[in-house]
Amino acid sequence: MTLKIHETAIVDKNAKLGENIEIGAYSVIGPNVVIGNNNKIHSHVVIEGHTEIGQNNEFFQFCSIGAAPQDLSYKGEPTRTIIGSNNVFREYVSIHRGTLKDKEVTTIGNNCLMMAKAHVGHDAIIGDNVILVNSVNVAGHVKIGDKVIIGGGSNISQFVTLGRGAYIGGASAIDRDIPFFCTAYGNRVKLKGINIIGLRRQGYDKPVISEFVDFYRTMESSALSPRAFVDHDELMEEYKDNTLVEELRVFIRESEIGLAPFVK
Repeated sequence: MTLKIHETAIVDKNAKLGENIEIGAYSVIGPNVVIGNNNKIHSHVVIEGHTEIGQNNEFFQFCSIGAAPQDLSYKGEPTRTIIGSNNVFREYVSIHRGTLKDKEVTTIGNNCLMMAKAHVGHDAIIGDNVILVNSVNVAGHVKIGDKVIIGGGSNISQFVTLGRGAYIGGASAIDRDIPFFCTAYGNRVKLKGINIIGLRRQGYDKPVISEFVDFYRTMESSALSPRAFVDHDELMEEYKDNTLVEELRVFIRESEIGLAPFVK
């Protein structure tokens, strides 16, 4: 086992540490923390609670990981924080553990970048390859799909879902669901269009993307709400073979708080 722990760091004897871990000056690792191999923890980082961390992550100074949730119902229950592998957490990132109100766990995926002062609240679920730019605030119970990018200074209300591949402009206030591969911005947030670049990067063919864009624009211009639009089989008939359209139809039907409105 190769450990490099600064003499001023406080690592509880019951914490479970993998191999090749570096822990910087004045960092604190709690008794119920499990840290995998090849993690680098800079100075003044606090990792507490029942927190499990995968491999090859880097935590910059003043991160707070696994702290108690900002929820008045929380009474010290042993809820959890689970973090995957190959993530980077820049200065002052905070991630809070789950609550009994949900599945009792806050989850961060793999290959994510959380820039300075980003916050992830209790019971949130963050997918893989997600980027939170500086000062993004993610409230409790939020679900963020894979490859989502959220611009700096944005705030996401509780229970919001952001579909995979969504792109959110900076300084947005997000209080409604954003479908996958859609772009949105504003206070309050509004749907701007389709993230065509993201779809291309995912390998979708041009005809599939073009038909998906056409569907989006037809729905946008309709007098019907998105939920009413996708419930009309005659309107969906010409798109029945497009898997992206069908996935969006399911997303709209399952949205509990409704979609953000379209830009007019």
